[in-house]
Amino acid sequence: MNISFPLCTTLPADAPASATVNSASTRFQALHTREWNWRLAEFAWNPGANAPIPDRLPKLDPATQARRLAYWQQVLAELAAIPREGLSATDQVNYDVYRAQVQGLVRQQHFRTYEMPANSDSSFWSDLGYTARRNFRSVEDYDSWIAQMRDLPRYFDEQTAQMKAGLERGFTPPRVTIENRSAAIEGVVVARPEDTFFYTPFKAMLAGVPESERARLRAEAVQVIRESVQPAYAKLLHFWNDEYVPSARTTTAASDLPDGPAFYQSQIAEYTTLELTPTQIHEIGMAEVAALHVQMLEVMKQTGFKGGFRAFLRRLNSDPRFQASSPQDLLNRAAWISKVFDGKASQYFGRLPRGRFAIKPVPDDIAPFYTAGRGGPDIYMLNTYNVSQRPLYNLTALTLHESAPGHAFQMSLAREDKSLPDFRRYTYISAYGEGWALYAEWLGQQMGMYETPYERFGMLGYQVWRAARLVVDTGLHGQGWTRQQAIDYLFEYTALPLHEIKTEVDRYISWPAQSLSYYLGEMAIRRGREKAELALGEKFNLRAFHDGVLALGCVPLPVLDRYIDRFIAGGGVGPYPDEER
Repeated sequence: MNISFPLCTTLPADAPASATVNSASTRFQALHTREWNWRLAEFAWNPGANAPIPDRLPKLDPATQARRLAYWQQVLAELAAIPREGLSATDQVNYDVYRAQVQGLVRQQHFRTYEMPANSDSSFWSDLGYTARRNFRSVEDYDSWIAQMRDLPRYFDEQTAQMKAGLERGFTPPRVTIENRSAAIEGVVVARPEDTFFYTPFKAMLAGVPESERARLRAEAVQVIRESVQPAYAKLLHFWNDEYVPSARTTTAASDLPDGPAFYQSQIAEYTTLELTPTQIHEIGMAEVAALHVQMLEVMKQTGFKGGFRAFLRRLNSDPRFQASSPQDLLNRAAWISKVFDGKASQYFGRLPRGRFAIKPVPDDIAPFYTAGRGGPDIYMLNTYNVSQRPLYNLTALTLHESAPGHAFQMSLAREDKSLPDFRRYTYISAYGEGWALYAEWLGQQMGMYETPYERFGMLGYQVWRAARLVVDTGLHGQGWTRQQAIDYLFEYTALPLHEIKTEVDRYISWPAQSLSYYLGEMAIRRGREKAELALGEKFNLRAFHDGVLALGCVPLPVLDRYIDRFIAGGGVGPYPDEER
Protein backbone atom coordinates (compact mmCIF):
# COMPACT_ATOMS: atom_id res chain seq x y z
CA MET A 1 0.00 0.00 0.00
CA ASN A 2 1.40 3.39 -0.99
CA ILE A 3 1.45 5.91 1.84
CA SER A 4 1.72 9.63 1.17
CA PHE A 5 1.97 12.44 3.70
CA PRO A 6 -0.02 15.48 2.55
CA LEU A 7 1.57 18.86 3.24
CA CYS A 8 0.00 20.89 6.06
CA THR A 9 -1.30 24.26 4.88
CA THR A 10 -1.23 27.42 6.98
CA LEU A 11 -4.22 29.74 7.09
CA PRO A 12 -3.82 33.53 6.85
CA ALA A 13 -3.78 35.30 10.19
CA ASP A 14 -7.09 37.00 9.44
CA ALA A 15 -8.90 33.81 8.42
CA PRO A 16 -12.34 33.48 10.08
CA ALA A 17 -12.77 31.10 13.04
CA SER A 18 -15.06 28.83 11.03
CA ALA A 19 -12.31 28.39 8.44
CA THR A 20 -9.87 27.51 11.20
CA VAL A 21 -12.25 24.84 12.53
CA ASN A 22 -12.85 23.48 9.04
CA SER A 23 -9.14 23.37 8.29
CA ALA A 24 -8.20 21.69 11.57
CA SER A 25 -11.02 19.15 11.28
CA THR A 26 -10.18 18.42 7.64
CA ARG A 27 -6.54 17.82 8.49
CA PHE A 28 -7.43 15.66 11.47
CA GLN A 29 -9.94 13.55 9.59
CA ALA A 30 -7.52 13.07 6.72
CA LEU A 31 -4.80 12.00 9.15
CA HIS A 32 -6.79 9.43 11.13
CA THR A 33 -8.48 8.06 7.99
CA ARG A 34 -5.14 7.59 6.24
CA GLU A 35 -3.50 5.99 9.27
CA TRP A 36 -6.48 3.69 9.94
CA ASN A 37 -6.49 2.40 6.38
CA TRP A 38 -2.73 1.91 6.60
CA ARG A 39 -3.18 0.01 9.88
CA LEU A 40 -5.75 -2.33 8.35
CA ALA A 41 -3.46 -3.10 5.44
CA GLU A 42 -0.43 -3.44 7.68
CA PHE A 43 -2.05 -6.04 9.92
CA ALA A 44 -4.12 -7.78 7.21
CA TRP A 45 -7.25 -7.01 9.19
CA ASN A 46 -10.79 -6.57 7.89
CA PRO A 47 -12.94 -5.59 10.88
CA GLY A 48 -16.63 -6.32 11.12
CA ALA A 49 -18.56 -9.57 11.33
CA ASN A 50 -19.41 -9.52 7.61
CA ALA A 51 -16.09 -8.18 6.31
CA PRO A 52 -14.13 -10.27 3.77
CA ILE A 53 -11.65 -12.80 5.12
CA PRO A 54 -8.07 -11.51 4.57
CA ASP A 55 -5.97 -13.53 2.14
CA ARG A 56 -2.72 -13.22 4.08
CA LEU A 57 -1.22 -12.87 7.54
CA PRO A 58 0.69 -9.77 8.70
CA LYS A 59 4.43 -9.33 8.30
CA LEU A 60 6.46 -9.30 11.52
CA ASP A 61 10.12 -9.01 10.50
CA PRO A 62 12.38 -6.44 12.25
CA ALA A 63 12.27 -4.01 9.33
CA THR A 64 8.48 -4.03 9.41
CA GLN A 65 8.42 -3.42 13.15
CA ALA A 66 10.87 -0.51 12.83
CA ARG A 67 8.79 0.97 10.01
CA ARG A 68 5.63 0.79 12.13
CA LEU A 69 7.28 2.62 15.00
CA ALA A 70 8.56 5.36 12.67
CA TYR A 71 5.18 5.72 11.01
CA TRP A 72 3.24 6.08 14.28
CA GLN A 73 5.81 8.53 15.61
CA GLN A 74 5.29 10.59 12.45
CA VAL A 75 1.51 10.39 12.99
CA LEU A 76 1.91 11.74 16.53
CA ALA A 77 4.03 14.61 15.22
CA GLU A 78 1.39 15.47 12.62
CA LEU A 79 -1.32 15.19 15.26
CA ALA A 80 0.52 17.58 17.58
CA ALA A 81 0.59 20.13 14.77
CA ILE A 82 -3.23 20.16 14.61
CA PRO A 83 -4.67 22.58 17.20
CA ARG A 84 -7.17 20.67 19.33
CA GLU A 85 -8.97 23.89 20.22
CA GLY A 86 -9.53 24.45 16.49
CA LEU A 87 -11.63 21.29 16.20
CA SER A 88 -15.37 20.88 16.59
CA ALA A 89 -16.62 19.52 19.93
CA THR A 90 -17.15 16.11 18.35
CA ASP A 91 -13.69 16.03 16.83
CA GLN A 92 -12.11 17.13 20.10
CA VAL A 93 -13.42 13.89 21.61
CA ASN A 94 -12.18 11.97 18.58
CA TYR A 95 -8.82 13.70 18.91
CA ASP A 96 -8.45 12.70 22.57
CA VAL A 97 -9.36 9.07 21.84
CA TYR A 98 -7.13 8.86 18.77
CA ARG A 99 -4.08 10.45 20.38
CA ALA A 100 -4.26 8.01 23.32
CA GLN A 101 -4.66 5.14 20.87
CA VAL A 102 -1.61 6.01 18.79
CA GLN A 103 0.45 6.78 21.90
CA GLY A 104 -0.35 3.25 23.07
CA LEU A 105 0.76 1.79 19.74
CA VAL A 106 4.06 3.68 20.00
CA ARG A 107 4.59 2.43 23.56
CA GLN A 108 4.06 -1.16 22.50
CA GLN A 109 6.57 -0.79 19.65
CA HIS A 110 9.06 0.95 21.94
CA PHE A 111 8.99 -1.88 24.47
CA ARG A 112 8.83 -4.49 21.68
CA THR A 113 5.94 -6.33 23.25
CA TYR A 114 5.59 -8.23 19.96
CA GLU A 115 8.59 -10.31 21.09
CA MET A 116 6.27 -12.02 23.57
CA PRO A 117 3.40 -13.19 21.32
CA ALA A 118 2.25 -16.01 23.61
CA ASN A 119 1.37 -16.30 27.27
CA SER A 120 -0.68 -18.50 29.56
CA ASP A 121 -3.94 -17.00 28.31
CA SER A 122 -3.53 -16.49 24.57
CA SER A 123 -1.14 -17.04 21.69
CA PHE A 124 -0.70 -16.25 18.03
CA TRP A 125 -1.44 -19.85 17.04
CA SER A 126 -4.70 -20.07 19.01
CA ASP A 127 -5.81 -16.60 17.84
CA LEU A 128 -6.07 -18.02 14.32
CA GLY A 129 -9.11 -19.90 15.54
CA TYR A 130 -11.12 -16.69 15.69
CA THR A 131 -10.85 -16.30 11.92
CA ALA A 132 -11.65 -19.96 11.37
CA ARG A 133 -14.90 -19.53 13.28
CA ARG A 134 -16.01 -16.34 11.53
CA ASN A 135 -18.91 -16.22 9.10
CA PHE A 136 -17.69 -17.11 5.60
CA ARG A 137 -19.92 -15.37 3.07
CA SER A 138 -18.47 -16.15 -0.36
CA VAL A 139 -16.24 -18.46 -2.36
CA GLU A 140 -13.62 -15.70 -2.13
CA ASP A 141 -13.66 -15.99 1.66
CA TYR A 142 -12.85 -19.70 1.47
CA ASP A 143 -10.10 -19.07 -1.06
CA SER A 144 -8.69 -16.31 1.16
CA TRP A 145 -8.63 -18.63 4.16
CA ILE A 146 -6.74 -21.21 2.11
CA ALA A 147 -4.30 -18.46 1.09
CA GLN A 148 -3.84 -17.54 4.77
CA MET A 149 -3.04 -21.14 5.56
CA ARG A 150 -0.45 -21.21 2.78
CA ASP A 151 1.11 -18.10 4.34
CA LEU A 152 1.21 -19.67 7.79
CA PRO A 153 4.75 -21.19 7.64
CA ARG A 154 6.24 -17.77 6.88
CA TYR A 155 4.13 -16.20 9.64
CA PHE A 156 5.16 -18.84 12.22
CA ASP A 157 8.82 -18.44 11.26
CA GLU A 158 8.62 -14.69 11.86
CA GLN A 159 6.79 -15.19 15.17
CA THR A 160 9.46 -17.67 16.22
CA ALA A 161 12.21 -15.21 15.29
CA GLN A 162 10.53 -12.60 17.48
CA MET A 163 10.34 -15.03 20.38
CA LYS A 164 14.04 -15.84 19.95
CA ALA A 165 14.83 -12.12 20.12
CA GLY A 166 12.78 -11.95 23.30
CA LEU A 167 14.67 -14.90 24.74
CA GLU A 168 18.00 -13.20 24.08
CA ARG A 169 17.05 -10.20 26.19
CA GLY A 170 15.06 -12.04 28.86
CA PHE A 171 11.69 -10.80 27.60
CA THR A 172 9.50 -13.89 27.97
CA PRO A 173 6.53 -15.04 30.03
CA PRO A 174 7.55 -16.71 33.30
CA ARG A 175 8.30 -20.37 32.70
CA VAL A 176 5.84 -21.49 35.37
CA THR A 177 2.94 -19.94 33.43
CA ILE A 178 3.66 -21.60 30.07
CA GLU A 179 4.74 -25.08 31.09
CA ASN A 180 2.31 -27.74 29.87
CA ARG A 181 0.79 -25.31 27.35
CA SER A 182 1.77 -27.20 24.21
CA ALA A 183 -1.35 -29.38 23.94
CA ALA A 184 -3.04 -26.99 21.51
CA ILE A 185 0.01 -27.05 19.22
CA GLU A 186 0.36 -30.81 19.40
CA GLY A 187 -3.36 -31.27 18.76
CA VAL A 188 -3.02 -29.70 15.32
CA VAL A 189 0.09 -31.77 14.53
CA VAL A 190 -1.43 -35.18 15.26
CA ALA A 191 -5.03 -34.65 14.10
CA ARG A 192 -6.48 -35.49 10.74
CA PRO A 193 -6.63 -32.28 8.68
CA GLU A 194 -10.44 -32.45 8.78
CA ASP A 195 -10.38 -32.53 12.60
CA THR A 196 -8.32 -29.34 13.05
CA PHE A 197 -9.99 -25.99 13.63
CA PHE A 198 -8.52 -24.84 10.32
CA TYR A 199 -11.05 -27.02 8.54
CA THR A 200 -14.03 -25.63 10.49
CA PRO A 201 -15.31 -23.31 7.71
CA PHE A 202 -15.45 -26.20 5.25
CA LYS A 203 -17.70 -28.46 7.34
CA ALA A 204 -20.97 -26.57 6.90
CA MET A 205 -20.31 -24.48 3.84
CA LEU A 206 -22.30 -21.54 2.52
CA ALA A 207 -25.52 -22.70 0.85
CA GLY A 208 -24.80 -20.69 -2.29
CA VAL A 209 -21.47 -22.39 -2.99
CA PRO A 210 -21.88 -24.81 -5.95
CA GLU A 211 -21.20 -28.45 -5.20
CA SER A 212 -18.25 -28.50 -7.61
CA GLU A 213 -16.67 -25.57 -5.79
CA ARG A 214 -17.26 -27.23 -2.42
CA ALA A 215 -15.35 -30.30 -3.51
CA ARG A 216 -12.47 -28.19 -4.83
CA LEU A 217 -12.28 -26.01 -1.73
CA ARG A 218 -12.40 -28.96 0.66
CA ALA A 219 -9.73 -30.82 -1.25
CA GLU A 220 -7.47 -27.75 -1.32
CA ALA A 221 -8.05 -27.14 2.38
CA VAL A 222 -7.07 -30.69 3.34
CA GLN A 223 -3.96 -30.48 1.15
CA VAL A 224 -2.84 -27.11 2.55
CA ILE A 225 -3.46 -28.18 6.14
CA ARG A 226 -1.43 -31.33 5.59
CA GLU A 227 1.41 -29.76 3.59
CA SER A 228 1.73 -26.27 5.12
CA VAL A 229 -0.14 -25.93 8.41
CA GLN A 230 0.76 -29.15 10.18
CA PRO A 231 4.50 -29.01 9.34
CA ALA A 232 4.57 -25.40 10.61
CA TYR A 233 2.91 -26.50 13.85
CA ALA A 234 5.34 -29.41 14.19
CA LYS A 235 8.26 -27.01 13.81
CA LEU A 236 6.71 -24.66 16.37
CA LEU A 237 6.12 -27.55 18.79
CA HIS A 238 9.80 -28.49 18.65
CA PHE A 239 10.87 -24.89 19.29
CA TRP A 240 8.36 -24.41 22.10
CA ASN A 241 9.13 -27.59 24.02
CA ASP A 242 12.87 -27.87 23.40
CA GLU A 243 14.03 -24.26 23.30
CA TYR A 244 11.53 -21.64 24.39
CA VAL A 245 9.96 -23.02 27.57
CA PRO A 246 13.23 -24.43 29.03
CA SER A 247 14.93 -21.05 28.47
CA ALA A 248 12.04 -18.84 29.62
CA ARG A 249 12.69 -16.69 32.67
CA THR A 250 12.19 -18.15 36.12
CA THR A 251 11.17 -14.83 37.69
CA THR A 252 7.52 -13.74 37.71
CA ALA A 253 7.45 -9.94 38.08
CA ALA A 254 7.21 -7.50 35.19
CA SER A 255 9.74 -5.41 37.09
CA ASP A 256 12.29 -8.19 36.41
CA LEU A 257 11.95 -7.71 32.64
CA PRO A 258 14.31 -5.41 30.72
CA ASP A 259 13.51 -1.84 31.80
CA GLY A 260 10.91 -3.58 33.94
CA PRO A 261 9.53 -0.80 36.17
CA ALA A 262 9.05 1.53 33.17
CA PHE A 263 7.50 -1.31 31.17
CA TYR A 264 5.02 -2.10 33.95
CA GLN A 265 4.09 1.57 34.29
CA SER A 266 3.52 1.72 30.53
CA GLN A 267 1.25 -1.32 30.76
CA ILE A 268 -0.71 0.39 33.54
CA ALA A 269 -1.19 3.41 31.27
CA GLU A 270 -2.19 1.12 28.40
CA TYR A 271 -4.82 -0.87 30.26
CA THR A 272 -6.19 1.66 32.76
CA THR A 273 -5.77 4.89 30.72
CA LEU A 274 -4.98 6.54 34.07
CA GLU A 275 -1.88 8.06 35.61
CA LEU A 276 -1.72 5.89 38.73
CA THR A 277 1.28 4.24 40.35
CA PRO A 278 1.34 0.57 41.35
CA THR A 279 1.30 1.62 45.01
CA GLN A 280 -1.80 3.77 44.54
CA ILE A 281 -3.63 0.96 42.76
CA HIS A 282 -2.59 -1.55 45.41
CA GLU A 283 -4.06 0.65 48.15
CA ILE A 284 -7.31 1.16 46.24
CA GLY A 285 -7.61 -2.59 45.86
CA MET A 286 -7.01 -3.31 49.53
CA ALA A 287 -9.76 -0.88 50.57
CA GLU A 288 -12.26 -2.22 48.03
CA VAL A 289 -11.60 -5.86 48.91
CA ALA A 290 -12.19 -5.13 52.61
CA ALA A 291 -15.50 -3.37 51.90
CA LEU A 292 -16.74 -6.07 49.54
CA HIS A 293 -15.78 -8.84 51.93
CA VAL A 294 -18.07 -7.30 54.56
CA GLN A 295 -20.93 -7.30 52.03
CA MET A 296 -20.27 -10.95 51.20
CA LEU A 297 -20.48 -11.89 54.86
CA GLU A 298 -23.79 -10.05 55.16
CA VAL A 299 -25.26 -11.92 52.18
CA MET A 300 -23.89 -15.19 53.56
CA LYS A 301 -25.93 -14.60 56.73
CA GLN A 302 -29.05 -14.02 54.63
CA THR A 303 -28.85 -17.63 53.46
CA GLY A 304 -29.15 -18.80 57.08
CA PHE A 305 -25.68 -20.32 57.16
CA LYS A 306 -24.15 -20.21 60.65
CA GLY A 307 -20.52 -21.11 59.97
CA GLY A 308 -17.50 -19.16 58.70
CA PHE A 309 -16.64 -17.85 55.25
CA ARG A 310 -14.44 -20.76 54.11
CA ALA A 311 -16.97 -23.28 55.41
CA PHE A 312 -19.69 -21.52 53.43
CA LEU A 313 -17.60 -21.73 50.26
CA ARG A 314 -16.96 -25.43 50.84
CA ARG A 315 -20.70 -25.95 51.18
CA LEU A 316 -21.44 -24.01 48.01
CA ASN A 317 -18.83 -25.89 46.01
CA SER A 318 -20.07 -29.28 47.17
CA ASP A 319 -23.81 -28.59 46.95
CA PRO A 320 -25.27 -30.29 43.84
CA ARG A 321 -27.78 -27.42 43.50
CA PHE A 322 -24.93 -25.23 42.28
CA GLN A 323 -23.39 -27.67 39.82
CA ALA A 324 -24.44 -28.13 36.22
CA SER A 325 -25.24 -31.70 35.33
CA SER A 326 -23.36 -31.52 32.02
CA PRO A 327 -21.62 -29.07 29.71
CA GLN A 328 -24.86 -28.67 27.75
CA ASP A 329 -26.74 -27.94 30.97
CA LEU A 330 -24.32 -25.10 31.70
CA LEU A 331 -24.80 -23.68 28.20
CA ASN A 332 -28.59 -23.97 28.50
CA ARG A 333 -28.65 -22.10 31.81
CA ALA A 334 -26.51 -19.30 30.40
CA ALA A 335 -28.88 -19.01 27.43
CA TRP A 336 -31.84 -18.75 29.79
CA ILE A 337 -30.16 -15.97 31.77
CA SER A 338 -29.49 -14.00 28.59
CA LYS A 339 -33.16 -14.29 27.61
CA VAL A 340 -34.28 -13.10 31.05
CA PHE A 341 -32.20 -9.98 30.47
CA ASP A 342 -33.79 -9.50 27.03
CA GLY A 343 -37.14 -9.10 28.79
CA LYS A 344 -35.74 -6.30 30.96
CA ALA A 345 -33.45 -4.53 28.48
CA SER A 346 -35.83 -1.78 27.32
CA GLN A 347 -36.36 -0.64 30.92
CA TYR A 348 -32.68 0.29 31.28
CA PHE A 349 -31.52 1.08 27.72
CA GLY A 350 -33.11 3.24 25.04
CA ARG A 351 -30.90 2.08 22.18
CA LEU A 352 -30.54 -1.69 21.74
CA PRO A 353 -28.07 -3.34 19.33
CA ARG A 354 -29.30 -5.06 16.20
CA GLY A 355 -26.55 -7.66 16.37
CA ARG A 356 -27.22 -11.03 18.01
CA PHE A 357 -24.71 -13.29 19.72
CA ALA A 358 -24.21 -17.03 19.96
CA ILE A 359 -23.34 -18.97 23.11
CA LYS A 360 -20.74 -21.65 22.45
CA PRO A 361 -18.31 -23.72 24.53
CA VAL A 362 -14.66 -22.74 24.68
CA PRO A 363 -12.80 -25.00 22.21
CA ASP A 364 -11.38 -28.15 23.77
CA ASP A 365 -7.78 -27.35 22.83
CA ILE A 366 -7.63 -24.22 25.02
CA ALA A 367 -10.36 -24.89 27.61
CA PRO A 368 -8.13 -26.42 30.35
CA PHE A 369 -6.25 -23.14 30.89
CA TYR A 370 -8.85 -20.65 29.61
CA THR A 371 -10.92 -18.26 31.69
CA ALA A 372 -14.51 -19.06 32.72
CA GLY A 373 -15.89 -17.19 29.75
CA ARG A 374 -15.16 -14.53 27.18
CA GLY A 375 -17.51 -12.40 25.13
CA GLY A 376 -17.52 -10.32 21.99
CA PRO A 377 -19.99 -8.67 19.62
CA ASP A 378 -21.19 -11.95 18.14
CA ILE A 379 -20.25 -14.70 20.60
CA TYR A 380 -20.23 -15.57 24.29
CA MET A 381 -17.73 -18.39 24.83
CA LEU A 382 -18.50 -20.33 28.01
CA ASN A 383 -15.92 -22.70 29.47
CA THR A 384 -17.52 -26.09 30.02
CA TYR A 385 -14.26 -27.87 30.84
CA ASN A 386 -14.33 -29.53 34.30
CA VAL A 387 -17.95 -28.48 34.63
CA SER A 388 -18.09 -29.24 38.37
CA GLN A 389 -15.70 -26.32 38.86
CA ARG A 390 -18.11 -23.88 37.16
CA PRO A 391 -20.53 -23.05 40.02
CA LEU A 392 -23.98 -21.94 38.95
CA TYR A 393 -24.24 -19.19 41.56
CA ASN A 394 -21.60 -17.30 39.51
CA LEU A 395 -23.29 -17.86 36.18
CA THR A 396 -25.66 -14.88 36.17
CA ALA A 397 -22.84 -12.41 36.83
CA LEU A 398 -20.61 -14.10 34.25
CA THR A 399 -23.35 -14.04 31.61
CA LEU A 400 -24.24 -10.38 32.18
CA HIS A 401 -20.54 -9.55 31.80
CA GLU A 402 -19.74 -11.57 28.70
CA SER A 403 -23.01 -11.32 26.77
CA ALA A 404 -25.68 -8.64 27.30
CA PRO A 405 -25.61 -5.96 28.55
CA GLY A 406 -21.83 -6.48 28.77
CA HIS A 407 -19.44 -7.18 25.91
CA ALA A 408 -21.90 -8.50 23.31
CA PHE A 409 -24.08 -5.43 23.92
CA GLN A 410 -21.50 -2.64 24.18
CA MET A 411 -19.28 -3.83 21.32
CA SER A 412 -22.23 -4.33 18.97
CA LEU A 413 -23.56 -0.83 19.65
CA ALA A 414 -20.14 0.65 18.92
CA ARG A 415 -19.74 -1.23 15.64
CA GLU A 416 -23.25 -0.34 14.50
CA ASP A 417 -22.78 3.40 15.11
CA LYS A 418 -21.58 4.73 11.75
CA SER A 419 -21.39 8.27 13.14
CA LEU A 420 -18.20 7.22 14.93
CA PRO A 421 -14.91 7.05 13.03
CA ASP A 422 -13.73 3.50 12.44
CA PHE A 423 -10.86 3.81 14.91
CA ARG A 424 -13.53 4.12 17.60
CA ARG A 425 -15.95 1.54 16.22
CA TYR A 426 -13.49 -1.33 15.90
CA THR A 427 -10.83 -0.89 18.57
CA TYR A 428 -11.10 -1.93 22.17
CA ILE A 429 -9.96 -0.01 25.24
CA SER A 430 -9.81 -2.41 28.14
CA ALA A 431 -10.53 0.09 30.94
CA TYR A 432 -13.78 1.14 29.29
CA GLY A 433 -14.84 -2.22 27.80
CA GLU A 434 -14.06 -4.34 30.84
CA GLY A 435 -15.25 -1.58 33.16
CA TRP A 436 -18.60 -1.51 31.39
CA ALA A 437 -18.92 -5.31 31.51
CA LEU A 438 -18.20 -5.33 35.25
CA TYR A 439 -20.69 -2.48 35.71
CA ALA A 440 -23.21 -4.70 33.89
CA GLU A 441 -22.72 -7.35 36.59
CA TRP A 442 -23.31 -4.75 39.30
CA LEU A 443 -26.35 -3.35 37.44
CA GLY A 444 -27.87 -6.83 37.58
CA GLN A 445 -28.92 -6.07 41.15
CA GLN A 446 -31.08 -3.15 40.04
CA MET A 447 -32.44 -5.18 37.13
CA GLY A 448 -33.57 -7.98 39.45
CA MET A 449 -31.31 -10.54 37.78
CA TYR A 450 -30.07 -12.06 41.05
CA GLU A 451 -33.05 -14.01 42.32
CA THR A 452 -31.48 -15.66 45.37
CA PRO A 453 -28.94 -14.64 48.03
CA TYR A 454 -26.62 -17.25 46.52
CA GLU A 455 -26.64 -15.51 43.14
CA ARG A 456 -26.09 -12.16 44.83
CA PHE A 457 -23.18 -13.74 46.70
CA GLY A 458 -21.84 -14.93 43.34
CA MET A 459 -22.06 -11.38 41.99
CA LEU A 460 -20.20 -10.00 45.01
CA GLY A 461 -17.68 -12.80 44.63
CA TYR A 462 -17.01 -11.63 41.09
CA GLN A 463 -16.76 -8.01 42.25
CA VAL A 464 -14.25 -8.87 44.96
CA TRP A 465 -12.32 -11.02 42.50
CA ARG A 466 -11.81 -7.98 40.25
CA ALA A 467 -10.97 -5.73 43.20
CA ALA A 468 -8.49 -8.35 44.43
CA ARG A 469 -6.80 -8.18 41.02
CA LEU A 470 -5.72 -4.63 41.88
CA VAL A 471 -3.91 -6.06 44.89
CA VAL A 472 -2.56 -9.21 43.24
CA ASP A 473 -1.35 -7.67 39.96
CA THR A 474 0.51 -4.83 41.67
CA GLY A 475 1.73 -7.22 44.33
CA LEU A 476 3.17 -9.58 41.73
CA HIS A 477 4.70 -6.96 39.47
CA GLY A 478 5.49 -4.12 41.82
CA GLN A 479 5.96 -5.50 45.31
CA GLY A 480 7.76 -8.79 44.90
CA TRP A 481 4.89 -11.17 45.59
CA THR A 482 5.36 -14.83 44.70
CA ARG A 483 2.88 -16.86 42.67
CA GLN A 484 1.85 -18.70 45.83
CA GLN A 485 1.20 -15.44 47.68
CA ALA A 486 -1.14 -14.39 44.91
CA ILE A 487 -2.93 -17.76 44.98
CA ASP A 488 -3.29 -17.58 48.76
CA TYR A 489 -4.69 -14.04 48.65
CA LEU A 490 -7.36 -14.94 46.10
CA PHE A 491 -8.17 -18.12 48.00
CA GLU A 492 -8.70 -16.11 51.20
CA TYR A 493 -10.91 -13.35 49.82
CA THR A 494 -12.68 -14.66 46.72
CA ALA A 495 -15.17 -17.44 46.07
CA LEU A 496 -13.33 -18.79 43.04
CA PRO A 497 -12.57 -22.53 42.85
CA LEU A 498 -8.88 -23.34 43.27
CA HIS A 499 -8.49 -24.47 39.64
CA GLU A 500 -9.73 -21.11 38.40
CA ILE A 501 -7.58 -19.22 40.92
CA LYS A 502 -4.44 -20.86 39.56
CA THR A 503 -5.29 -20.20 35.91
CA GLU A 504 -6.16 -16.60 36.78
CA VAL A 505 -2.91 -15.98 38.67
CA ASP A 506 -0.92 -17.34 35.74
CA ARG A 507 -2.83 -14.97 33.51
CA TYR A 508 -1.96 -11.96 35.70
CA ILE A 509 1.69 -12.99 35.86
CA SER A 510 2.05 -13.30 32.10
CA TRP A 511 -0.18 -10.35 31.15
CA PRO A 512 0.93 -7.46 33.41
CA ALA A 513 -1.65 -4.76 34.22
CA GLN A 514 -4.45 -6.07 31.98
CA SER A 515 -6.40 -7.23 35.02
CA LEU A 516 -6.29 -3.72 36.52
CA SER A 517 -8.62 -2.38 33.86
CA TYR A 518 -11.81 -4.07 35.10
CA TYR A 519 -12.41 -2.65 38.53
CA LEU A 520 -10.88 0.76 37.84
CA GLY A 521 -13.13 1.05 34.79
CA GLU A 522 -16.23 0.06 36.74
CA MET A 523 -15.35 2.53 39.47
CA ALA A 524 -15.19 5.33 36.88
CA ILE A 525 -18.64 4.48 35.46
CA ARG A 526 -20.25 4.12 38.88
CA ARG A 527 -18.58 7.29 40.11
CA GLY A 528 -19.87 9.14 37.04
CA ARG A 529 -23.39 7.82 37.58
CA GLU A 530 -23.38 8.84 41.25
CA LYS A 531 -22.17 12.30 40.29
CA ALA A 532 -24.92 12.66 37.69
CA GLU A 533 -27.62 11.38 40.03
CA LEU A 534 -26.59 13.83 42.72
CA ALA A 535 -26.34 16.80 40.35
CA LEU A 536 -29.52 16.13 38.35
CA GLY A 537 -31.81 14.82 41.06
CA GLU A 538 -35.26 14.06 39.62
CA LYS A 539 -34.03 14.95 36.12
CA PHE A 540 -31.67 11.97 36.10
CA ASN A 541 -32.77 9.39 33.52
CA LEU A 542 -30.96 6.07 33.80
CA ARG A 543 -31.66 5.04 30.21
CA ALA A 544 -30.35 8.36 28.93
CA PHE A 545 -27.23 7.91 31.07
CA HIS A 546 -26.61 4.39 29.77
CA ASP A 547 -27.29 5.43 26.16
CA GLY A 548 -24.84 8.31 26.46
CA VAL A 549 -22.07 6.23 27.98
CA LEU A 550 -22.50 3.47 25.39
CA ALA A 551 -22.67 5.97 22.52
CA LEU A 552 -19.05 6.88 23.26
CA GLY A 553 -17.97 3.56 21.73
CA CYS A 554 -14.81 2.74 23.67
CA VAL A 555 -12.86 5.62 25.19
CA PRO A 556 -10.13 6.35 27.77
CA LEU A 557 -11.54 6.96 31.24
CA PRO A 558 -10.64 10.69 31.29
CA VAL A 559 -12.76 11.10 28.12
CA LEU A 560 -15.62 9.33 29.90
CA ASP A 561 -15.26 11.71 32.86
CA ARG A 562 -15.48 14.72 30.57
CA TYR A 563 -18.60 13.28 28.92
CA ILE A 564 -20.29 12.92 32.31
CA ASP A 565 -19.64 16.60 32.99
CA ARG A 566 -21.22 17.52 29.64
CA PHE A 567 -24.16 15.20 30.33
CA ILE A 568 -24.81 16.99 33.61
CA ALA A 569 -24.35 20.46 32.10
CA GLY A 570 -26.83 19.55 29.36
CA GLY A 571 -29.51 18.62 31.87
CA GLY A 572 -29.10 14.85 31.60
CA VAL A 573 -30.30 14.61 28.01
CA GLY A 574 -28.92 11.55 26.24
CA PRO A 575 -27.80 11.22 22.62
CA TYR A 576 -31.17 10.06 21.25
CA PRO A 577 -34.62 11.72 21.05
CA ASP A 578 -36.95 11.35 24.04
CA GLU A 579 -39.40 9.19 22.12
CA GLU A 580 -36.71 6.54 21.76
CA ARG A 581 -36.48 6.28 25.52
